[in-house]
Amino acid sequence: MTGTFPHTRLRRTRTTAWSRALHRETVLTPADLIWPLFVSDGEGLETPIAALPGVSRWSVDLMVERAKEAVDLGIPVLALFPYTQPERRSEDGREALNPDNLMCRALRAIRDAVGDKIGLLTDVALDPYTSHGQDGLIDAAGYVLNDETVEALVGQSLNQANAGADIIAPSDMMDGRIAAIRDALEDAGHINVQIMSYAAKYASAFYGPFRDAVGSRGLLKGDKKTYQMDPGNTEEALREVEMDLAEGADTVMVKPGLPYLDIIRRVKDTFEVPVFAYQVSGEYAMIEHAVAAGAADRDAMVLETLTAFKRAGASGVLTYHAAHAARLLRG
Repeated sequence: MTGTFPHTRLRRTRTTAWSRALHRETVLTPADLIWPLFVSDGEGLETPIAALPGVSRWSVDLMVERAKEAVDLGIPVLALFPYTQPERRSEDGREALNPDNLMCRALRAIRDAVGDKIGLLTDVALDPYTSHGQDGLIDAAGYVLNDETVEALVGQSLNQANAGADIIAPSDMMDGRIAAIRDALEDAGHINVQIMSYAAKYASAFYGPFRDAVGSRGLLKGDKKTYQMDPGNTEEALREVEMDLAEGADTVMVKPGLPYLDIIRRVKDTFEVPVFAYQVSGEYAMIEHAVAAGAADRDAMVLETLTAFKRAGASGVLTYHAAHAARLLRG
C-alpha cells in the first residue's frame, strides 16, 4: 500500500538522472539484442535494400566483418537470412539442402573468423528457396503440405547444424516440426544445438520489406494464412507455444513485435520460459520513414520500442536496429 500526498511524492525519485537510473525497472543492454542480417552471393558486395533504409545485403566476406562488428558491440547473436538467386529457386526448395548453399558458406566463414565469440541463428523455412514463395511444399492447388514440408525442414536443419549453426529457428509454422527437428538433431549428435521456435508467428501485414530483402516479393502465390496465425487470436498462440515447448523448443518467439506485446506478456506469464520478440521489417521501416519525414527522433524511438519489448517480458529482441542500439547503449 502506498502513502498519501504529500508524504509520498512519486516524482521524488524522478528528479535526477542518477535517481531515475537507480529506480529503473527494465534495463536494456546490447546482450538483449539479436541482429538479423541478409547474406548474398558475390565478393566485396554491399547491396542496400530500398524497402529497408539503412539495411543491406552483404556478401559472405563482408558478413564476416559484420560478425566482428557485432562481437565488438557486445551483440551475442546474429540471425542469418539468405538472398537466394532466382535460378537456384525451385518448386521443392531443394537448395535448402545443399551443404554448400549461401547460408552454409556464411556459417562456416563466420565460425572460422570469430570462433564461438558469437552465436549463429539460422532461419528454417523454405520460402527463401521456393520459386512460389511459400514456406513449404505445395500441392497442385497451391495448398502448403504439412508433413512433407516437415521432412524437408528436418533436412534443412541438419544441413545448417552441420555447417555450424548454434540456434535453429523454424519460422514455417508447420505442425509437429519441432519434435521432428529435435529428434533429428539428437540422433545426429547435435545435442547442444538450440531450437528457438517461431511459435506464435502471425499472418501479418508488417512483413513486406523482408520479402524484398530475401527476394520473395512478387513470387508469392496466394497468402500464408493457412499456416501463420490469425491476428485476432490469443489463446491459439498459447496452444502453439505449449506444443512447441513439449516437443523440445528451448526458447520461443512472438512475431511481429510491437502489435503483439500482449501476446509476449501472456506467453511469459503462462510458461515462464525465455520469450523473444522479432521487431520485424515493417516496424523498422515505419521508424525510419518517420525519421526521414522529420516526425521522430531515431535514437529515442529505437530505445523506447526495444525497452517496451523487455518490459512486456521478452528476454531479447531480434531487430534491424541492433548495431545502432548497441552503440547508443554503450555510450
